[in-house]
Amino acid sequence: MTAMRFFMLTALCLSLALIGAAPSAALAQPADKASVDPASGAFTTPAQRLEKLFAELKHEADADKARGVADQIRREWQESGSASINLLIQWADKAMSEERNAAALDFLDEAIRLKSDYVEGWNRRATLHFKMGNRRKSMSDINQVLALEPRHFGALAGMAAILAQAGRDEMALRAWERFLDIYPAERQAQKEMGDLAEKLTGRRT
Repeated sequence: MTAMRFFMLTALCLSLALIGAAPSAALAQPADKASVDPASGAFTTPAQRLEKLFAELKHEADADKARGVADQIRREWQESGSASINLLIQWADKAMSEERNAAALDFLDEAIRLKSDYVEGWNRRATLHFKMGNRRKSMSDINQVLALEPRHFGALAGMAAILAQAGRDEMALRAWERFLDIYPAERQAQKEMGDLAEKLTGRRT
């Protein structure tokens, strides 16, 4: 894999993990477990909201509109229900942005210790390991993310990037196929899958 291609994959994985993050002030507050649907006036749970958003994401062909839906899904994932964990994630994000990776890792380790079923804690740590070049640890955390949330497209992008870097192109292609089954309008993912399919076809001829 060329340096430029790896850079693009890294950027895609980081953006899928972090774009659409809630503002710091919002992260410091505990998440509501239910909210009112403005269309129906009924209370909805996080699981119900995610089901609705994933249905929209799967059927939205416009890339910009789909990105907006994907951002809403990320915001749902970020809601831990705990002010303490939200604050740890906020601190980890700040440390990552300042290249203080060891501090970010400490914050994420603590978030995961406090709430082992919090998907975004595992995903943030997978992203950090990926950024630091710790591919094996990143893949381990990705597997935890997908065990908790099989539709986590950010984790699938990370998995595809790691597999492609390792030369396991057929497995990377399957990861991108899973990604696009969930989020079909993502253009960079479409390109990555197309390039891999073309590469594998060339090997077989």
